[in-house]
Amino acid sequence: MNKKAVVLLSGGLDSTTALYVALRDGFQAAALTLDYGQLHQREINCARVNAEALAVRHEVVRFGMPWKGSALLDPLIPVPAGRSPEAMQSTIPVTYVPARNTIFLAMAASYAETLDAEALFIGANALDYSGYPDCRPDYFNAMQAALNLGTKAGVEGRALTIHTPLLRLTKAEIVKLGQSLGVPFERTWSCYRGSEEPCRVCDACVLRAKGFEEAGLQDPTGSLSA
Repeated sequence: MNKKAVVLLSGGLDSTTALYVALRDGFQAAALTLDYGQLHQREINCARVNAEALAVRHEVVRFGMPWKGSALLDPLIPVPAGRSPEAMQSTIPVTYVPARNTIFLAMAASYAETLDAEALFIGANALDYSGYPDCRPDYFNAMQAALNLGTKAGVEGRALTIHTPLLRLTKAEIVKLGQSLGVPFERTWSCYRGSEEPCRVCDACVLRAKGFEEAGLQDPTGSLSA
């Protein structure tokens, strides 16, 4: 029987690379994209295109977070610009979406149970990241324990395993991994603003540019400054 996995696919660089890792590792992958009202909707289109190109089953689930609480949901909260990677890790930024990964992993676990999938993949990163508390190794260990305590699969001994293949990689290492797997970088989107062109100054653009620069590669989306 093929190994099965649900891959959380936002359409960004990291999640798309995580999908390619799951496929490389022999999983029959089903992609799950969560449209929670984020302002940078462009990445969802990237998720659709990549899932279709890979002939991967793809679900897009829409739900609202009317309480907002994040610059990614509320246009009245300015998206931080021009911060250094070091500054990003000093505080939790306003782009943090309250409990987002907890919601995402719960949705992925629910989907995984219906598919009899044993694995969840998420492209979280704990090194070059924006200071989010739900991107830490301890968090994922705790979530895996909670999911196995609170699911039929876990109680019946069919444990769900959270795979975080990018967790301890630098952004440059993620870019190199993606290149080795054939990830179509031009069909990924990272910018928090979701305009026609990347803004080059939000945290996501800064980290992406840093990764490509340190990997010695040109970003085909043009996130690197001229």
